[in-house]
Amino acid sequence: MPRRTATMLASTLMLIALLCAGVFLPVPYAEMSPGPTVNTLSEHDGEPVLQISGRGTYPTTGHLNMTTVRVTSADYRMNLVEAVYGWLAHDSKVVPHDTLYPDGKTEEQSTQENAEEFSQSQESAKVAALKELGIPVRSWVIVSTVLKDTPAEGKLHAGDVIKAVDGTTVKQPADVARLVTRRKPGQDVVFTIVPAKDQAAAEKEHRTATATQDVTITTARSKDSGQKRAIVGISAGTDHTFPFTIDIKLADVGGPSAGLMFALGIYDKLTPGSLTGGKFVAGTGTIDDQGKVGPIGGIEMKTAGARDKGAQYFLTPADNCAAAAKDTPSGLRLVKVGTLDDALDALADIRSGKVADLPKCTTKG
Repeated sequence: MPRRTATMLASTLMLIALLCAGVFLPVPYAEMSPGPTVNTLSEHDGEPVLQISGRGTYPTTGHLNMTTVRVTSADYRMNLVEAVYGWLAHDSKVVPHDTLYPDGKTEEQSTQENAEEFSQSQESAKVAALKELGIPVRSWVIVSTVLKDTPAEGKLHAGDVIKAVDGTTVKQPADVARLVTRRKPGQDVVFTIVPAKDQAAAEKEHRTATATQDVTITTARSKDSGQKRAIVGISAGTDHTFPFTIDIKLADVGGPSAGLMFALGIYDKLTPGSLTGGKFVAGTGTIDDQGKVGPIGGIEMKTAGARDKGAQYFLTPADNCAAAAKDTPSGLRLVKVGTLDDALDALADIRSGKVADLPKCTTKG
C-alpha cells in the first residue's frame, strides 16, 4: 500500500475514532435552552391561567407572558459532541452539571423542590397583588417542613401555626430561628402552636382558630458548616387566607421565577382597562409578599424565548440586567424593575407611549 494512501487511511480511522469517542464519552455538563412562554392573561391547555372567583374581574388585552428555561434532566449524561454543539449554538447554554444539580441532587428531588418554589411563588404573587390593590390578606407563620431525624420530628408538623416561641409572639418566619438560637444546644424550647388540623378546620368554617397547644422540644446542635447553634429541625414559612379565590392553572412549570408576571396578571384582571395597552410584554422575576422583585437563572434563555414569541418589552429584575444586556435579542427592549411598583410604573409608560422614560438595563446593571 502506498505511503500516502496508508497515511490517509490512518488519519481517517483516527478521525472516526475521535468522533466515536465524542459520541460515547460523557462529560459533566448540562444544557439550558429557551422554554415555553405563557400569557398569564390568556388560556393554556384550554383553560384560563388565572381563575378568579368571588370577586368581579375586568376584560383585558395584550400579553403579560411568564417565561421559562428548559434544562436537561439530572440523570441525563451529555456527550462531548452535544456539549460542543451547545457551546456553539446561540440559543442554548452549556453549564457544569453541578450548577443545576448541586450535591448530587436527583431528578425527583429537583422536581419536588421546583414544585414547592412554584407554589410559594404563586402565594407571594397573590399577596403582593392584593396588597398593591389595598385588599386585606390575613397571614400567619407556619411550620413549612420538618426534617427527618431531628428533635421536632413527631412533635411539630407541616402546617402547624406558630403563635409564639418561649412566650414571645412570632410575627414573621425569621423570628422562629432567632428565638430558638437564644437557647443552647440541649436546652428546651417551647412552641405555642395551633395544630394544622385545627387550623384547617377553622379556615373551612371561616373562623379564627383560638385554641393553642404548648409543645416542648429539646434542641440539638447544628451540624452544618456555619456557626454552631441550637436547632429543632424545622423551616418556617407564611400561610395566607384570601378574601376570594385565586387559582393559577399552569402544569409542568416549576421554580419561583414567574412570581412577578403572576402578580401583574392578577392586578390586571382585578382593575379596569388593559395594563399593557394591548402591547406584548414578557418578563421574569421572583416576588415576595411585599412586592420586591428578585433575580432568576437563565435570563439569556428567557429573553430569547420571549422575543421568539413576539415580545416587544421584557421586564427584567434589576440584578439580572447586566447579564441580559450583554446579549439582548434584536427588537426586544429590556425594562429594569426592582419592585412590583416599578413594573406597574413601566407598564403605565408603555401604555402611554412614553418608552423613552422606561428604566433601561445596561451591561453595568
